[in-house]
Amino acid sequence: MTEAAALTLVRTSEVERYRQLFLDIHVEVRTEVGLMEDPFNAVDLFDERLTRYASRDGWEAVIGYDGKGPVGYVFGVPLGPDSVWWSSMRQPLPEDFIRETGSRTFAVNEILVRKRWRGPAGAGTSRILHEKLLAERAEKRATLLVDPTRSDGRLKAAYESWGYQDISKQQPFSNSSVFATMVRDPLERPGRTAHTKRARPARSGDHPR
Repeated sequence: MTEAAALTLVRTSEVERYRQLFLDIHVEVRTEVGLMEDPFNAVDLFDERLTRYASRDGWEAVIGYDGKGPVGYVFGVPLGPDSVWWSSMRQPLPEDFIRETGSRTFAVNEILVRKRWRGPAGAGTSRILHEKLLAERAEKRATLLVDPTRSDGRLKAAYESWGYQDISKQQPFSNSSVFATMVRDPLERPGRTAHTKRARPARSGDHPR
């Protein structure tokens, strides 16, 4: 059994109780991988985004602990009817695909795991946290953003192995990278059969990849 399998997982919607933990792990992890030099990852801006996400109905986080302390976390929030999640797409998507109700799509905003738990001893930690967060969600699908150049594409490939598909690219903030927009539809829950890929939404001028 890997150490990841022995984690204690805490589900919470109390951002203030855990704010410093979220900030500390953000700095630790992104410093290790050389991303804290990017202005987009400045602590004050990350904290602003955290506050904005957590102010919305349905925001939740899952934090993993071993016997010594926190090992990482994941958090996200449902997309409401006024969400701008789909507004920065490089290629517009069909209206029926981007229509949000507050209960259709759960956006995974952050997945961060400390160094030791990204190695062999913690194999699967990120996915364990991710699946725990989604396991009790009632939304129909999940979405997340990933820089497709990170780790020579291995991070994006990991999300694809979790059942996500790359549907298009977007730049959600003027100072952010261009991200691959990933969607997992349907959002799996315990007891369901393995994920079956669905076709990407048709777009004008689209072509097979």
